[in-house]
Formats: sequence, structure tokens, C-alpha cells
Amino acid sequence: MLPPVIPIFPLPGAVLFPNVFLPLHIFEPRYRAMVRDALDGDRLIGMTLLKPGWRDDYEGRPPVYSIGCAGLISHAERLPDGRFNIVLRGLEKFRIHDEDHSRPYRLATIEGLPEAVTEADRTQLRHERRRLEALALSVGEGTEPPVAPDMPDEDLVNALAQYLTLDPIERQALLEQPGLLTRCRALADLLEMKVMTSTSWPPPMA
Repeated sequence: MLPPVIPIFPLPGAVLFPNVFLPLHIFEPRYRAMVRDALDGDRLIGMTLLKPGWRDDYEGRPPVYSIGCAGLISHAERLPDGRFNIVLRGLEKFRIHDEDHSRPYRLATIEGLPEAVTEADRTQLRHERRRLEALALSVGEGTEPPVAPDMPDEDLVNALAQYLTLDPIERQALLEQPGLLTRCRALADLLEMKVMTSTSWPPPMA
């Protein structure tokens, strides 16, 4: 269970998913302070995606999407100049309800959004996996699958959503899906559309 208030790290291009790892380089003073405080506490940071137009107020508090994913700092390297290299492991989705302005970095009052997977969902995920893996291979670079074949179905869906080449807003839409099975189907539909688009252009010569 997530605490009611967590620090959030808004970025324009990064979306974190549960059970997936995300390496980050922390250089801004306010977010160095965030990492120091997190390391002294529960090591939790919430990743959120900045909404379009964020450049107009980046030094302030530009709007973010209300759904994010909390991560645990699983690795931290403090550099001599105070910057950090960290790795977050995704834990759980959350919804932002409010923000606390008492720190130089952003704190959010949140509601955790755990994603329970029923036995019926697991059965459907096993059925959907082959389609998803085939589509991921079609849109990926090279000939190797982008994830290990023995990866659990739940982890495979989130790993593909994070590691495949997708637009940030597409990742955000996948994160906001109400459950893992719907995310799996939405991702497969998205990849199928990309495959169809790439194979139908340019049109054949008459």
C-alpha cells in the first residue's frame, strides 16, 4: 500500500509501469533534494508525465497527468558533484488528488490504484500473449524478442509497454487502462495499427 503523500518526478518523456525498471539521471537541484529525502525515508518516488505546454512553466509546477506510477529506488549512485544515477522499480499506479507546496520539489496527495489480476484474467492473458509477442517482434528492431520468453504474462505486458518505441502519450494511455488485461489488449491493438500503417505505405505502384 502506498503512503498518502509521495514526491513526484514529472518528466516529458518517461512513463513507469509496475514491475518494470527505469534508470534515471538526477541533476536538477530540487530533484537532487527529492532523491536525498527519499533515500533517507521510504525510497519511493512517483513518476508522472508532463502535459503538453510544460516548457512555459518548467521551473515551476506545470500540469501533469493525474495517473502515475510509484517506484522504489532499487539502486542509487551519488556522484561527486551531487548528481545521482538511480534505478526505479515500478510498484503501483496512483491518482493525484492534490499537491503539497512545502518542499522545493513536488509532493502529491495520492490514492493508490492496485491492479488485481483474477484467474480469469490470467487465462485471457495467456491466450493474448502470443498475439502480443508476434506484434512486438513485428514493430521491434532486429529479430530477437524484446523480452525474455519465460517472463510472466503480467510482467511481459508492462515491460513491452515501457520498452517498445512508443510515444509518451501512447504509454500514458496504456498506463491509464483500468487493468492489466485491458492494457494488454490496448497495446496489441496499438501495435497492430502500427504494423498495418507501416506495411500499407507507400501505396503499390499502378
